[in-house]
Amino acid sequence: MTNIVDDKKALICLIANLLRDCNHVAVGAASPIPGAAALLAKATWGTPRFVNILGSVDNNFFTGGGGELFDCAAQGRIDAFFLGGGQIDGQANINLMGRGDYPNCSPRWPGTFGSAYLYFLIPKVILFREEHTRRTLVEKVDFISAPGLSDEKTYRKGGPFGLLTSKAFFHFDKEKKRFRLVSIHPSSSLEDILDNTGFSFDYSEETPLTSPPDPALLEVLNRVVRGKVAEVYPNFADTIFPVTSNAGHDT
Repeated sequence: MTNIVDDKKALICLIANLLRDCNHVAVGAASPIPGAAALLAKATWGTPRFVNILGSVDNNFFTGGGGELFDCAAQGRIDAFFLGGGQIDGQANINLMGRGDYPNCSPRWPGTFGSAYLYFLIPKVILFREEHTRRTLVEKVDFISAPGLSDEKTYRKGGPFGLLTSKAFFHFDKEKKRFRLVSIHPSSSLEDILDNTGFSFDYSEETPLTSPPDPALLEVLNRVVRGKVAEVYPNFADTIFPVTSNAGHDT
């Protein structure tokens, strides 16, 4: 349990650092690790200034739900968002429909919602999927719910920034149209990542390990952010803060 908790907290801290240059971050209702990271960044550095977590009461000033999120994205007012998928391929395409030929996918997944729309409009889209296997990171997705790339004639200011998993962090090179391995989490190895990634990517034999979380950042997460996380993700908070998640909201 301790290792799982520590790994999740490390992911939260890593994402928080990726959001320091953002002004406004939006997070979906089923994204506890990105949501906690956005709250951590705001609590630590004051940036992003605005965090909207769909489904939250205390940390969501949208009154129109997803519709208002889409409007803000179209107006260029959202700097970062998170997308995942049952499948993600080497060109940053994501599949949210299901495995196999559409419409006879098996299993069927929840569907695309506004993923393609947001992928085209928000400048920093971080793909996040904890499971890092050839089942999820595939050579080519079975169905493109949201494309990672568009042709030059298509207006698109948004797109993939990187891919974060339980094993590694990849940056997406839009010119090369492929991922580059940036760092390997301490619990993994280059051999492990090569064995469990279904698409090809650029890497160096000397790819560094992901830096451990700053103790000061962990302190803010454990002391200040835990109550905010519990408000919108209570079950998740009970997992990563097993002792203190019910202690109330620290400010």
